[in-house]
Amino acid sequence: MTQSVVVQVGQCGNQVGCRFWDLALREHAHVNKKGLYDEALSSFFRNVDSRGGDRGAGGIIQHLKARAVLVDMEEGVVNKLLQGPLREVFDSTQLLTDVSGSGNNWAVGHLTYGSVYREQMVEQLRRAAEHCDCLQCFFIIHSMGGGTGSGLGTRVLGLLEEEFPEVCRIVTAVYPSAEDDVVTSPYNSVLAMRELSEHADCVLPVDNQSLLDIVSRISLMAHGAKPELVIRRDGTLASRRGGIAGAEKPFDAMNNIVANLLLNITRETC
Repeated sequence: MTQSVVVQVGQCGNQVGCRFWDLALREHAHVNKKGLYDEALSSFFRNVDSRGGDRGAGGIIQHLKARAVLVDMEEGVVNKLLQGPLREVFDSTQLLTDVSGSGNNWAVGHLTYGSVYREQMVEQLRRAAEHCDCLQCFFIIHSMGGGTGSGLGTRVLGLLEEEFPEVCRIVTAVYPSAEDDVVTSPYNSVLAMRELSEHADCVLPVDNQSLLDIVSRISLMAHGAKPELVIRRDGTLASRRGGIAGAEKPFDAMNNIVANLLLNITRETC
């Protein structure tokens, strides 16, 4: 029985991570009708009892906790996640936040915050790893254009190589589109790419413009542009919110596609 730890860094990383955990829970609920904590569920979730201890596979689901570490130098996205339907899946020991952000500057995220929070990040990563019986890999989700995602995200990647050199590091990196309005995003991406080439075992690049194009096509298909192309509007791809109720956010549909990508890649792992 193997486990994986998801490390979400920055606004984009945590938004995509939110969609991933939502879809993972929905998929397991669909096939796991008896409510048992099985090996597939243990790949990404712990089963915690009332005393705070982990229960092994085969028992009834008590209280699921995601095998995740959430990092962001702004509190907004993480706070919304903790106030939403998935709030019970995470706790304070899995979070690391600041209030000022990285100002879309790779160096601030990588060097400044990377140095200030180094020990805390290492401690959280070690704690997540210690809850695993057989740690298979780390999944890092971050953007390449933002300061925290690109800078601190790649710093976390380097820390993982230092602390867990034998554990595979799989990165989902969201690249900015050519029309990105953040003037520093190309520089952040170039600086981050060097770190990825040095420290990642596998990189899954995701292009923002391609996501926008896919969302547009899905929207047309969901509304029946052509009879042979109609898809369910409430399906996991067409739905902007997944299983989470509430008002739609601008990037929910795009994040949903990335979450589906990750879930399909990890299905064999589960």
